[in-house]
Amino acid sequence: MDIQQTQLAVIGAGPGGYMAAFKAAELGLKVTLIDPEAAPGGVCLHRGCIPSKALLHVAKLTSEAEEAKAIGVTFSKPKIDIDQVRDWKNGIIEKLTSGLAGKAEKLKVETIRGVARFSDNQTVEIETEAGEKQQLRFEQAIIATGSRPILLPDVSTSEKIIDSTGALELADVPKSLLVIGGGYIGLELGSAYAAMGSKVSVVEMTKGLLPGCDRDLVSALKRRLDKKFAEILLSTKVLQLKEQKNGVQVTLENKKGEQSDKRFDKVLIAIGRKPNGENLGLENTSIKLNEKGFITVDGQQRTAEKNIFAIGDIAGEPMLAHKAYGEALVAAEVAAGHMAVFEPRAIPAVVFTDPEVAWCGLTETAAREQKLKVKTAKLPWRSNGRTLTLGRDDGMTKLIVDAETDRLLGAAVVGPGAGELIAECVVAMEMAAVGEDLRKSIHPHPTLSETIFEAAEMLP
Repeated sequence: MDIQQTQLAVIGAGPGGYMAAFKAAELGLKVTLIDPEAAPGGVCLHRGCIPSKALLHVAKLTSEAEEAKAIGVTFSKPKIDIDQVRDWKNGIIEKLTSGLAGKAEKLKVETIRGVARFSDNQTVEIETEAGEKQQLRFEQAIIATGSRPILLPDVSTSEKIIDSTGALELADVPKSLLVIGGGYIGLELGSAYAAMGSKVSVVEMTKGLLPGCDRDLVSALKRRLDKKFAEILLSTKVLQLKEQKNGVQVTLENKKGEQSDKRFDKVLIAIGRKPNGENLGLENTSIKLNEKGFITVDGQQRTAEKNIFAIGDIAGEPMLAHKAYGEALVAAEVAAGHMAVFEPRAIPAVVFTDPEVAWCGLTETAAREQKLKVKTAKLPWRSNGRTLTLGRDDGMTKLIVDAETDRLLGAAVVGPGAGELIAECVVAMEMAAVGEDLRKSIHPHPTLSETIFEAAEMLP
């Protein structure tokens, strides 16, 4: 068996992997990028972030067409050509993946389509798409193998029981859809299917949607989702899924212990994701996994093997593409001999529902759990001129600051464009800004960004 040589092997070509490979190549390293897919992009681009946002854009267009009646603009009911939507979505993916493949070629990053497994701390064995095996010796390596959807025990996917990957393939639009899981994946995909015509129900075992998110934001989102979804069942467990000829029979149990059976054309399981740490041959190295299956790393993304790094979903929560980008740059720079450490003050989270929900830093609940003395400002958007001209008044901006130093500890936004607005607060936190900085920064008028200024003005 021929043994190839490289300075840096990157295992996994998702957002973290391709970002690390490109950065390391720019810094002068010989890089080999290994992934089962034909082109870089990973789950995020092929079966996650990008295709889901494409479908959510369809949802936004249909909602706006319906709601335009309130301002005197009437459209006929939108007709959705599901085949054309699917082709459009796949076209976006193809355009982006081909762009990444082109960049890899330009930077002279060697790409191997296959699955890598560690033989020791300096060698991986790669099984290529053709079933051939080859060995690759490396000086350093970066593990970026990502994550995959979690399924219910003893349940496998099928035409009627799907995970997020199946939902984004957009095989059809079922008349009725049960979404199991009230987290961001379930709510985003549920919103997209509801807009395309499905009667969507959501079941969540905890007492609220988006566990871990600020409750003020969730309340604003839920009021709108109550109108879009057929039902939202909280504090409810799924006891059994039974496929039938005409759909799936689901047995539910509420918090009182009462059971009920319901039938749906399809069921989407969206209860979270788990890291892809199996079958990597980690047992042939000193690399350690924690109790949740994440690879243990230090501030430079190094594993217990100092020449091997781990980034992205495999390296711990939050499992977000932009967190992987940040870790990728650190790992690549350290691998190239530069000084770098991953220590962000704030990693933003965005839920691309309608309205969007976004936050960074501490939530008010988390701050109080840490017994921090905080001041908060909560500004409903009902008085903001820009939001009213959009025909919306369901937004809110919330700031959390240290009561003694006035330093910004966290921010949360719900409303149209919240995912764009949160970036200002991330920069503010990275710069250790205080409330006065936000108050003295002149914001353009009329814009939604003014709500950050106005919330800062409200701080006691």
